[in-house]
Amino acid sequence: MAFLLIFITLLHLITLAMLFIATMEKSWWVWDSTKNSDLWYNCMYDNATETWLCASTKETEWLQAVQALMVLAVVFSSISFLVFLGQLFTMSKGGLFYVTGLCQIFAGLTAFTATIIYTLHHADILGTSPDPSRGHYGYCFILAWVCVPLLLCSGVMYVHLRKRE
Repeated sequence: MAFLLIFITLLHLITLAMLFIATMEKSWWVWDSTKNSDLWYNCMYDNATETWLCASTKETEWLQAVQALMVLAVVFSSISFLVFLGQLFTMSKGGLFYVTGLCQIFAGLTAFTATIIYTLHHADILGTSPDPSRGHYGYCFILAWVCVPLLLCSGVMYVHLRKRE
């Protein structure tokens, strides 16, 4: 039981960190090594000053939906972890972690919805300058996709996890 508890806690913390990085880091779409875009900024590397120059992304309805859903996924997963800690110390023996599991499943579903929207509407989100067809998905987008099954699996494990002594 202790091994399972440690495993599920580490899995939760790892997915929470991955989800936070996927939401905040600047690589959802990459054109080349000097241009990329994320949920918040379009960035270009300036060779003369050796710095990244970033400007806010053009706000579209699809982008705002992805932003809101990714932030909501981070919030759900954070709440889930806090509820888990509270239940771990206050719940009676034999209780199930339903609330924790449901929050984690909701986090997985909101991250899934955000990544699906970005997948289907990245051309609308990115606009026409520079041409989206010359780029590819960045590591943050892939990280968000990796989080989806991990969040759902950990949510299901929480639902089936029973508190013992």
